[in-house]
Amino acid sequence: MQEDFLHYIWKYKKIQIDQLKTTTGEGVVINTIGQHNLNSGPDFFNAQLTIDEQLWAGNVEIHVKSSDWFLHHHEQDKAYDNVILHVVWEHDTDIFRKNHTAIPTLELKDFVSKDVLNNYEELFNKEDKWINCERDFANSDDFVLYNWLERLYLERLERKSKTIEQLLKESKNDWEAVLFKMLAKNFGLKVNGDSFFSLAKSIDFSVLRKSQSNQQTIEALLFGQSGLLDQHIEDSYHLGLVKEYKFLKQKFKLKNSHVLPCHFFRLRPSNFPTIRLSQLASLYYEHQNLFSKILETNHLSNFYKLFKVSTSKFWETHYTFQKESKSSKKSLTKPFIDLLLINTVLPLKFCYEKQKGEADNSDIVKVATSITSEKNSIIDAFNNLKKVSNSALSSQGLIQLKTEYCNKNKCLQCAVGNTLIVK
Repeated sequence: MQEDFLHYIWKYKKIQIDQLKTTTGEGVVINTIGQHNLNSGPDFFNAQLTIDEQLWAGNVEIHVKSSDWFLHHHEQDKAYDNVILHVVWEHDTDIFRKNHTAIPTLELKDFVSKDVLNNYEELFNKEDKWINCERDFANSDDFVLYNWLERLYLERLERKSKTIEQLLKESKNDWEAVLFKMLAKNFGLKVNGDSFFSLAKSIDFSVLRKSQSNQQTIEALLFGQSGLLDQHIEDSYHLGLVKEYKFLKQKFKLKNSHVLPCHFFRLRPSNFPTIRLSQLASLYYEHQNLFSKILETNHLSNFYKLFKVSTSKFWETHYTFQKESKSSKKSLTKPFIDLLLINTVLPLKFCYEKQKGEADNSDIVKVATSITSEKNSIIDAFNNLKKVSNSALSSQGLIQLKTEYCNKNKCLQCAVGNTLIVK
């Protein structure tokens, strides 16, 4: 038996509420359960109860056993002087306040139905399972599940907001600068994400702003800071970038000693750092005030148009500086743009609207629902239980569900877990 389950029982009144009695036989009527306290102090604040026809207002403390009161030294803590009811699974001793007055005790085990208890024990049994409810997940109610996934998606955006807020603090509230850092990280994908992020952080965004009128200048800035111009190569394009970067480095006192090296190993040529940096340079060459344009865009098709950029001419016949390849136009694909929207654009829009005090996230939800579902091991595993991920909103929600609820056994705080306990 866990205290979390007892909190759940009390909070959602999953008990025979019309038959409650204290261990000394006094009738208990729950007028209000109180406010669930997740910090130190009693578990529920400001409850209102009628005990033996006397109205009481105060706090409720919950334990597995009555003796846990003394185990936790509550009898020595003034914060527990206003506890009006001690709710326990098993009553094994009487408990008292600091002034030695007895606190009424409600023993729950006689007031919880066997079905609820059996469902709880089945959900949390120790079998080797990917998630606790994998046997019943396929039978979860579609309406409950999809509403829960939308809430989880917004919860995930809230979590990502913390990273954005830290970047905003570092950049003195320059949203365009934060966008550049986050886009750079996501252009690098998993292999070069940290490298590209360190590259973006090594450049004051004002330098990029002053370089946006010339595509080759932006490329020189990005390639130079990344260390990709360090080799001596006899090529006019490469030599031009080196010359331009030397000028920029001196003019803006650029340093790149803390920029992590880029990697080519085990990457498809289309994901080589050279290609991705050229595409990033093109994006900022073609769009001044990119963040402002993102704020004005609320439809997926328009996002595709905004991010439909290609490399510069040289990279149409190259993947590296050294070797020429078959000519091909290397534009950002829709799946790649989807990743940028999921991991950068929509979290930024969410955080911006949150800081403005706007609670309407309908446009963000609409775009996330229009984007194709991600594919990874978590999504595949959920889809094997029940075909549930049909958009980026649901796939992001499922990632949040697995990492923040399933992995942490927070079934009692999950909408699906709740329905299974009272099925």
